[in-house]
Amino acid sequence: MTRIRNYFLTGFIVTAPLAITAYLAWSFIGWVDSWVKPYIPARYNPDNYLPFAIPGFGLIVAIVLITLVGFLTANFIGRSIVRYGEYLLDRMPLVRSIYRGLKQIFETILSNQAETFNKVAMIEYPRRGAWSIVFVSSEKQNQVTRKLDHKQKESIAVFLPSTPNPTTGFLMYVPREDVIELSLSVEEAAKLVISAGLVVPDENQKRLAEMAATAKRRKRAEPAETVTPKDAA
Repeated sequence: MTRIRNYFLTGFIVTAPLAITAYLAWSFIGWVDSWVKPYIPARYNPDNYLPFAIPGFGLIVAIVLITLVGFLTANFIGRSIVRYGEYLLDRMPLVRSIYRGLKQIFETILSNQAETFNKVAMIEYPRRGAWSIVFVSSEKQNQVTRKLDHKQKESIAVFLPSTPNPTTGFLMYVPREDVIELSLSVEEAAKLVISAGLVVPDENQKRLAEMAATAKRRKRAEPAETVTPKDAA
């Protein structure tokens, strides 16, 4: 029975990730098809000529159309059309706020891929002696960091992901000297967060513990801060 149980667990470990990945991919393809296929003319839809539906045809059409839009937008006529469309959106009070926000987010992510979440670090949060994994969002100076630099040393933006869903979390601006960079890759750190600390690369376990111990010793060596009633307020 022990051997059968081990065989089952081994098979489960092998098949479960494959099954979940296949399910998510299939669900995404079906979701795109359900949005795109209704707008494809009947004469060009192969589902009307075949006895079965072709999965992924809507996704292919969507990719081709998005690429075509990008090609047309790159020339003078396309840019003029986009500017005119944005001009119309700017005259709509609610829609323009949503459009501007989404456009800025996509432009920031796609134009700065090399600078987005390319570093993993630790910060002391939510209290002294407790450490959290963060992703360095941006080290560039902006209005927020310039305001903070008057009160403390140089600050940077970090994203603190939540467990087990790293897509949610907190954006924080912390002093650069309080951020301890790690040698973990973003993928390794994401696995660490999603697994709630169960999946840690073996080569980084010792280094992670040493860095945390060094940071604790450094904090203990610092003189204790005197909190006045004014600061507490």
